Amino acid sequence: MLAQQHLHFGMPYPFELLMRRRSQIALGLAFAVAITLGAIAQSSAAERTIRDGAGREVTVGDAKRIVSIGGAVTEIIYALGAGDRVIARDSTSFYPAEVTQKPDVGYMRALSAEGVLSVKPDLIIAVDGAGPKEAIELLEAAAVPMVVVPEHYSAAGIVEKVTLVADVLGEQEKGKALATRIESQFATLDAALAKIPADQRKKAVFLMSLASDKPLAAGSGTAGNAIIGLAGAINPMAGIPGYKPASDEALAAAQPASIIMMNRPGADAPDADKIFAVPALAATPAAASKALIVMDGLYLLGFGPRTADAARDLAHQIYPSLTLPESSAAK
Repeated sequence: MLAQQHLHFGMPYPFELLMRRRSQIALGLAFAVAITLGAIAQSSAAERTIRDGAGREVTVGDAKRIVSIGGAVTEIIYALGAGDRVIARDSTSFYPAEVTQKPDVGYMRALSAEGVLSVKPDLIIAVDGAGPKEAIELLEAAAVPMVVVPEHYSAAGIVEKVTLVADVLGEQEKGKALATRIESQFATLDAALAKIPADQRKKAVFLMSLASDKPLAAGSGTAGNAIIGLAGAINPMAGIPGYKPASDEALAAAQPASIIMMNRPGADAPDADKIFAVPALAATPAAASKALIVMDGLYLLGFGPRTADAARDLAHQIYPSLTLPESSAAK
């Protein structure tokens, strides 16, 4: 009777208590498993394997603490709307202006692995050519994934950079849109420059520096040589690979109509009177008309999202009477 009274008032037998407890435990375990599997699935979805510019397979996740090394790489990250994920940058990364508020880990060719890792990144994105070799080897051996971005001085090379960085960031759609815009800008510029007859193409020489009055000229395989070509001009020094000192005789024989140089951060801009007073340049057609073109170094040689506009601006100075598309980039 007492047992029946207990049952009547809703008090179950011990067996029922045990079964209810087991049911609650099973439900809790199922919920925990579901949460775990969801987290694993989310993590797996965020992680992807990228073949980088060095030919390595690199597994990257949803990185929130990126060290960006290389001015163009940094520009691309910001152009893709991921600038808030950059926690540090190298000293060649100073566009857009807000990136200069981030810690500077040093010059891209003189990096310290300890300095890069000290900011606790979860991803390092570095342009090919960053160094020194020992520092890069240490960074590649670290637990932090490192992606090397290829450096090819061409319109196609810029699109390749954009596509890889977008893949790394998980911003493929934005990457496609940016790549399409860049391709369209170059196509429009090429169409305008195609109107210049071959025998009217002007010669231009890019000088990296004038140390001790020894002009360091851009030859083949350099950004300086490539930007001259993209601007529709001819580099008479292209027969020499790399950046090499140019003799008085070589420059006199080259007969450039324009000399191109760049502004360096924190340095005085090149002065036409001083430049053309150098004996190696005094006998050139460029000296006769004081045709010195000076542009921001990162804008001119960065080979990033603004390069089509940089080539257009350079072409405008080389061919002032030629109708060219409007420039869209901030300098």
